[in-house]
Amino acid sequence: MKKTLRFSLAATLTMMVAGCSIPGTPWGEQEEKHVVSKISLQEAAEKADTIMLDTISSVQPHLNWVHYAPTESGCGDYTVDGKKTGAATRRAAVTTIVSEERRGNLLGVLERLWRKRGYEITGTNPSKETPAIFARTPEEFRMSVKVGAKGQFFFSLATPCFTESEVAPPKTEANGTPFEGPKVPAPSVHSDFWSATTPIPSTSPAP
Repeated sequence: MKKTLRFSLAATLTMMVAGCSIPGTPWGEQEEKHVVSKISLQEAAEKADTIMLDTISSVQPHLNWVHYAPTESGCGDYTVDGKKTGAATRRAAVTTIVSEERRGNLLGVLERLWRKRGYEITGTNPSKETPAIFARTPEEFRMSVKVGAKGQFFFSLATPCFTESEVAPPKTEANGTPFEGPKVPAPSVHSDFWSATTPIPSTSPAP
């Protein structure tokens, strides 16, 4: 089912020159391209979930993570066949403890992974305390990974504008402990690799 969704979306997305910005995303200052498509916002959200799962599950050694705070927003006056459109944002937080010594390594792994997938790196924040990477897919799905308090990694993935529909919570399975309430659990899962407080030896292969 996931493969079918991925291929059908790639085949039917067509970009226009006119643009709009998606409210509530870190790319509000950039132009967001409209998408002419019969695909519903629910299908687009499922595509975003697939990208998110692929990104996090591809990291080795594995990371523990949880979904949190999925949202939807309208796209103003932009319509497809007279129907209102909206955008969905999916979010995930890593609950593995990533030491200060290994955070740069994990960011490097994620940047190489996105480039390998054919995604464009649209920006970076080189801040020592809160570094971040921003990227987008050829279909204009836009994502970011940011390091926040306690070195916690946060992922955000926003869809372009699609025909509005009811949007269900993510169905992709996270491997972290489910939680309730607005507060995202702090990193608490130890990893022999990612939590190590020593730099990666130069002779070690990149994860």
